[in-house]
Amino acid sequence: MLKAIAIDDEPIALEVIKNLAGEIGFISVAETFTNPFKAITYLQQNNIDLIFLDIKMPGILGTDFIKTISTSPMVIFTTAYSEHAVQSFELDAIDFLLKPFSLARFLKACMKAQDYHKLRNIKEAKVADRRTLFVKSGYEEICVNPADIIYAESAGNYVNFVLTSGKLISRLTMTEAVELLSVPEFIRIHRSFIVATRYISKTDKKTVWLGNTELPVGAAYTYELLKFIAQNKKL
Repeated sequence: MLKAIAIDDEPIALEVIKNLAGEIGFISVAETFTNPFKAITYLQQNNIDLIFLDIKMPGILGTDFIKTISTSPMVIFTTAYSEHAVQSFELDAIDFLLKPFSLARFLKACMKAQDYHKLRNIKEAKVADRRTLFVKSGYEEICVNPADIIYAESAGNYVNFVLTSGKLISRLTMTEAVELLSVPEFIRIHRSFIVATRYISKTDKKTVWLGNTELPVGAAYTYELLKFIAQNKKL
């Protein structure tokens, strides 16, 4: 069951969302708000999985509202104005519902949220389970704490793991290294580099710094890097 809230300056629109959520069964609308600023206080005190959010509201746009909250619930925008669609997806919204929407269209958006929620839980579980991993080096399997990996660099048929305690060379392809480090703590920034996000000290569109180490950002990986920065930006 996904716990949700709905924010819209029109009470009728809120009632529609509550009724539709009641029809599909796996969404529980805990609260509704006509005043988005009251919703901010609620979000500070309660854990919410999903927000149904109008865009054009008195006092603040829904797209600006998302930027003000410190939590990261999923968002489904609900609006009568299609021109905001592009911006909503730039904010990583799950979906964009154009009013008036049908039960079928509402269900489709909610199923996207449910699928994303399950995927995020799986990834978080993988992080919890990955206290150690084994990296083959020569004839040995070396036990490595993922928290000690600063970055991995492709070197032909090998991958060089740069650790807080030194270096470890393993006969791996970059594809195998990506799979080995396929948890949110790591991000690929270049065809030859995977970095631990915890060690990023600064970045721009072309370079990532890990302390004093500079690594290039490949054009194909810029979007994911900018997405990571946006998700972790403190306003």
